[in-house]
Amino acid sequence: MVVFRPDPCGITCIIITYIAVLYADYVVVRHLVIPSMSETFWGAVHVVVFNTILFLLTISHMRAVMSDPGVVPLPTTSIDFSDMHSGKQTKCSGDGWTVCMKCETYRPPRAHHCRVCRRCIRRMDHHCPWINNCVGEFNQKFFIQFLFYVGMSSVYAVTMVIVAWIVDPTPVESIRHIKLLHSIILVIESILFGLFVIAIGCDQISSILNDETAVEHVKREGPRRQKKSTMALFQEVFGRGHPLVWLCPLHYDPVTPEVPMHYNV
Repeated sequence: MVVFRPDPCGITCIIITYIAVLYADYVVVRHLVIPSMSETFWGAVHVVVFNTILFLLTISHMRAVMSDPGVVPLPTTSIDFSDMHSGKQTKCSGDGWTVCMKCETYRPPRAHHCRVCRRCIRRMDHHCPWINNCVGEFNQKFFIQFLFYVGMSSVYAVTMVIVAWIVDPTPVESIRHIKLLHSIILVIESILFGLFVIAIGCDQISSILNDETAVEHVKREGPRRQKKSTMALFQEVFGRGHPLVWLCPLHYDPVTPEVPMHYNV
């Protein structure tokens, strides 16, 4: 289920993301590669490599934005939960299924209600304004891929600034000032985004290894009791495909969750 979320914060963050990506590509190609390496083989290589990273960044971001994070479907018929409205207890069975009083529906274990999306999300980690979507069971892989390629593009951009100034210090004063201004802005942008994705990326990897989402950590629900291997934990997020394809946003082999029979409402 893909639903457009008219959240001003989320829409603004998406616009900022693509402005930053386009600006980085413009500076690297126009002010770093062309003046310094336009006549060399390495100039073409750097343009192709950097734009490939940005392409993968864009694909992973769009998939994180447009993919269903794991929205719990609403029942086809109305269910009477009037006896639960007065109490705080929402558990409906011993297998972890609960009742969401806001959606008025049953939800599977580890599903939580998002106040922005106004729906319950399977294994919800958090709502991220940078993708204007929740990070949940079905799109966490794309979100982590997005973080990875943002970090890679940030490192590559800073490296290109250093290389371009070493190869061609640009003696012409007017051109030098323009190149210097764009280089400074690009480095600041890369550092800010780089530090941001490192922090968020570490949290994501930690949540996978601990088998505990950010929502569960805040609510102190604790990690899962079932012991799982590290590979099994990563496969729950990235799918059963080979680890070499885990960072490819064009491939996805999700682990299909088991749905108890009593959820047929």
